[in-house]
Amino acid sequence: MTEDKFKRREAINTTIRINDAIRANELRVIGGNGEQLGIMSRQEALRIAEEAGVDLVEISPAAHPPVAKIIDWGKYQYQKMKEQQKNRKSSKQSELKQMRFGLKIGTGDLEIKLRKIRGFLSDGHKVRIQIFYRGREMAHKELGYDMINRIIAQLEDEAIVEQNPQMAGRNLSIVIRSK
Repeated sequence: MTEDKFKRREAINTTIRINDAIRANELRVIGGNGEQLGIMSRQEALRIAEEAGVDLVEISPAAHPPVAKIIDWGKYQYQKMKEQQKNRKSSKQSELKQMRFGLKIGTGDLEIKLRKIRGFLSDGHKVRIQIFYRGREMAHKELGYDMINRIIAQLEDEAIVEQNPQMAGRNLSIVIRSK
């Protein structure tokens, strides 16, 4: 696990230049408190950073002129790592949830399962609705399609059909996602 952290830090280091590694002759310099110090030469910016006892960090190398900030490198690196962790945490992958229905489901049970599906959709998940056939119910596949259509009609305000109904063995399934 410590190797992963080290690799992340290393990845940050390779993209950002500090102090003498900065190549541009002129820089737009930002002070430690966020104040604009203006456009100045690299040597002058390095001198100011050295007097303050911190580093000169190139923030935006693609800008014209490049933007550099006078800041403690360790603190900057820590802030970047925390920002990456926050982004990773917030970009949660949506899961595919599944809800199974029998052909003989009662209206109360159907409402409970629909309420659960609405919860999944509001959380940003996709939902696979699956109708399973038992025994001789396979002779009446149209009942499953009717039930799927009823469910879609009740969820039409919240959901969009992503995958049309399809049979797989004794199961009829459909995938929906939130609008």
